[in-house]
Amino acid sequence: MHIENTNLEQVMQRLFLLTAILFANILTMSAAKLTIDRIDPTDWYVGMKNPSLQLMVYGKGVRDVEQVTTDYPGVVIDSLVRLDSPNYLLVYLNLKDAKPGTMTLKFGKTKVNYQLKQREMSGDKRVGFDISDVLYLLMPDRFAQGPNHQSQLKGMRSYKEDRMAPSLRHGGDLEGLQQHLDYFNQLGVTALWFTPILENDSPDHGQWSTYHGYACTDYYRVDPRFGSNQQYRQLIDACHAKGLKVVMDMIFNHCGFEHPWVADLPSKDWLNLPGWLEQSGGTSDSRGTDFLQTSYKLTPVLDPYASEVDLRETTEGWFVSTMPDLNQNNPHLMRYLIQNSKWWIETAGIDGIRMDTYPYAFRKPMAAWMKELDEEYPNFNTVGETWVTEPAYTAAWQKDSKLSDENSYLKTVMDFSFQEKLDSAKHEITDGWWRGMNRLYNSFCYDYLYPNPSSVMAFLDNHDTDRFLGDGQDITALKQGLALLLTVRRIPQLYYGTEIMMNGTKAVTDGHVRKDFPGGFPGDEQTAFTREGRTKIQNEMFDWLSKVLHWRQGNETIIRGYQTQFIPYKGVYVIARRWHRHGVLTIINGTRRNATMEMKRYAELFDADQTEAEDIVTGRKYSLRKDLSLSPRQALILEY
Repeated sequence: MHIENTNLEQVMQRLFLLTAILFANILTMSAAKLTIDRIDPTDWYVGMKNPSLQLMVYGKGVRDVEQVTTDYPGVVIDSLVRLDSPNYLLVYLNLKDAKPGTMTLKFGKTKVNYQLKQREMSGDKRVGFDISDVLYLLMPDRFAQGPNHQSQLKGMRSYKEDRMAPSLRHGGDLEGLQQHLDYFNQLGVTALWFTPILENDSPDHGQWSTYHGYACTDYYRVDPRFGSNQQYRQLIDACHAKGLKVVMDMIFNHCGFEHPWVADLPSKDWLNLPGWLEQSGGTSDSRGTDFLQTSYKLTPVLDPYASEVDLRETTEGWFVSTMPDLNQNNPHLMRYLIQNSKWWIETAGIDGIRMDTYPYAFRKPMAAWMKELDEEYPNFNTVGETWVTEPAYTAAWQKDSKLSDENSYLKTVMDFSFQEKLDSAKHEITDGWWRGMNRLYNSFCYDYLYPNPSSVMAFLDNHDTDRFLGDGQDITALKQGLALLLTVRRIPQLYYGTEIMMNGTKAVTDGHVRKDFPGGFPGDEQTAFTREGRTKIQNEMFDWLSKVLHWRQGNETIIRGYQTQFIPYKGVYVIARRWHRHGVLTIINGTRRNATMEMKRYAELFDADQTEAEDIVTGRKYSLRKDLSLSPRQALILEY
C-alpha cells in the first residue's frame, strides 16, 4: 500500500491533536471535585458505648475515590468499603476519643463538613414505656390536621388527598396532633404510638397507596406531608411536657419501592432476591411481576421441623410487591439500620420503638440490634410485632426465653393470643370448659412460658385487625374487654377512637378500620375532642374509660401486683391483683343472663379484716362476705 507523504503528515497531526485533547480531558477529570450528594447518618453523637460509625456516602462514582482522610482530633478512619454500585462508599470511623464539633472529611480533593454532636443525656437515663403505661395507637394521616397543612407538596411523587377514599391519604399531620395533646391527658393514656412517620414517597395509585407509612423511602426524614424532622422533635418535647411518652414505629424488614436503594442497589445482596430487580429493571412499572411473595406464616422461623422452602418464603419473601425485602444478613445494611434507630433516639428523644413484622426479618442480626440497643439504653424498651396467636410462640421471642436456643434480646412482645381469644369470647357464652372467658383463662395459664409477663403488650385491636366492635356498638362487650386489658399483668395498648366507640371491619378495605377521628379535620360536622361534641353513648364510653385510666396511673397493685385467676365458674371469670394488703378484683359475667359470684369461692384473696370493696368507676361499696349479683355481661373492677 502506498501513502503520499502529505496525507501521512495530516494523519499524524490529527492523531497528535486527538491525543492532546484526551490527555487534557484526563487532567480536567482528575482535577475536578467529586460531588457528594448525601451522607447517612446526616450527623452523629459522640460518647456512644460503641464508638464505631458507618457513613454511607452517596455520589456518582464515589466508590472509586482513592482516599478519605480527616485531621479531626480523636477520629480514626478504620476502613473504606467499596460496594457493587459505583455510587456508594461506606466509610467506617472510630470516634472513641472524639469531642463534639465540625469534622472535615476529604474525599480526594472534595471536602465535606460533618457534625459530631453532644448527647443530651447518657443512654441509661432514657427510660422507655413499661407496664405502668397505657399506649394509644393512632395513624397520623387519619387523626388530625393542623391549620398550616398543604394538600399538595412539590417534590413528592404523585399523590392525592381524598377523605372519601378509604385507601388514599386524608391529610392528617404532626401539627394537628400537637393541637390535641390535652385530649390525651383528659383521657388518661400515658404514651402515644404513631404508625410510621418517615417519608413514604411512593405514587398513590390504586392498591399501592402508602398513607399507612410502612413503605419507607428515607430512613432519616419525616414525611413532609406530616411535617419536618424539627416539627417531630417539637411534638415529642410537647408530649414530654404533658407527661406523655412517644413510641416510634420502625420497619427493618422491608423498605418502599421508591427508596433510592431499589433503583441503584448498593450491593447485590442488599435485598433478598435482587435478581428480580435486574430482570425487571428496578422500576415502579414492574411491581406485581414475578417475585417471591412471603407466605405470611411465621411458624417456620421457630418450627424445629421446618422445611427450607417454608423458611425461605417467610424470611426472604416480599411482604407485598411494593415493599422490597431487606437482607439483614448483609452486615453493612444492618449497621445502617442499627445506627438509624440510635439516631432517632438521640435526635428526636423517642421513648420506645415498635418494630413492625419482627419475625419476618432474620433472627441473628435482629438479636444483635436488640443487644446493642440494650447495652446503650438499658432502660429503653422495644416491642416487636409477633403475630402468632399461640403463647409458646410469642414467649420464645422475648428476651432470655428458655424456649429458644437464640436470645432475641427483645424485651416486649405483642400478645396476639389475648386479642384473638377475646375477639372470640365476646360472641360466646362462657361455659364450663372452653368457650367464652375460658379462652382468656386458658391463654393466661401459659404465662409461665414468658420470662417477664409484665413486659407483654396486650390489646383489643389495632390498625391491622377488625375493630373490636366490628360494625356494632356493643358497649357492654367493650367494657368487658377493656376491664380485662387494663387490669391484667400486661402493658395495655388502645387503638384510637375506641374511647368513642369507633367501629369498622376489613371486609372491604383496611381503610374502614382506619377512619378519621371526628373533629380532627376542617369541615367535620362533629368533634369528639370535646364533651359537647360527643354523643351520649360516646360520652358514656369516654367517661368510663377515662375513669379507669386515671385510676390505673401509678397504681402499684396493677403495676407490681401478683396475679391470681380463677377458672370461670358458673359463667363468672375473676382475676385478682394483689400487692401487700391492697387488692383489685376484675369480675366478668361471661353470660347473657344474670349471674352470681359466690364470694366464699374467692375467700383466699381476703384477710379477715377485709370485708368491703369499692367499684373504682362508680364508688359503690360491695361486701366481700356476701354473694355478688351480676347483670348480663357485666364487668366490675373492685378495689379493696
